[in-house]
Amino acid sequence: MNWITKIIKAGEKIKSAIHKRASKEDIASSDWTSCCKGPILKKDLEKNLWVCPDCNKHHRIKPKQRFDILFGKNNYEIFKTPIPKDDPLDWTDSKPYKDRLKSARKKTGLNCSMVVASGSINNIKITAIASDFEFMGASIGAAEGEAFLFAAQHALEHKQPLLVVSTGGGMKMQESLFSLSQMTRSTLAINEIKSQGLPYLVLLTDPTAGGITASYAMLGDIHIAEPGALIAFAGARVIQGTVKEELPEGFQKSEYVEKTGFVDLIVERKDLSEKIGTLLSILLKKNSVISTVDNETTENTQPLSKVAS
Repeated sequence: MNWITKIIKAGEKIKSAIHKRASKEDIASSDWTSCCKGPILKKDLEKNLWVCPDCNKHHRIKPKQRFDILFGKNNYEIFKTPIPKDDPLDWTDSKPYKDRLKSARKKTGLNCSMVVASGSINNIKITAIASDFEFMGASIGAAEGEAFLFAAQHALEHKQPLLVVSTGGGMKMQESLFSLSQMTRSTLAINEIKSQGLPYLVLLTDPTAGGITASYAMLGDIHIAEPGALIAFAGARVIQGTVKEELPEGFQKSEYVEKTGFVDLIVERKDLSEKIGTLLSILLKKNSVISTVDNETTENTQPLSKVAS
């Protein structure tokens, strides 16, 4: 073995050791995560609802963590939603789609990225949907479409408002038109919700993009967003390359999207339950303070941010 071969093999060993230490599996199982000032204990972050106490970054959370915050710890019912055929097109790219689904299910413990639950906020029973970004980026396929329709049907049957917590990168390319058709199906379900006089609220979280933004995430009666959430259709680099101009600072962040009129309220995670409860009370006229005609007139002349504050 000459000296060049020895150097190459030594380099491969070092590269392998570094990769092993920094693997996603190791990070996921660790007690630590990172934010603006470096390592932070996950248990400390959890105590602050997974929001960094220094930079206020709202870290991504799982559906059950989301429901715990909105409804109270385990104070809700999670439903089993229909699962259609896994791989309608027998899709294979770098690896089979069925294998991707199998890995995502093992990683998250979910059958698809969407979870449907029912609970109470401010003594108002609601149906809610939340997605897990770790399940293939919370992209939408036939299974997620069935979950959305299940939630809409449950809301209609029980005359409950529907709250959708949006996150994800869009539609699943592995399901092609089966995936794209969920944009139409979810829109029709939302129209039915609204035709029955039931509120449809959307909570936009990081990231909400692609076909999700182009369908159910932008059809709410009220759009709420967490601070700093990415809300977009196409990526910023794609847009900049198309318009050939520098984009504004903070472009596609929730604060910028609020200024352009696509978001009504930006709400800290700790305040979400209270704010949503207030909004539902107003929309359903269940708050005695605003139930009179005079008060309704007064509220209608004020900006939404004033009413919900």
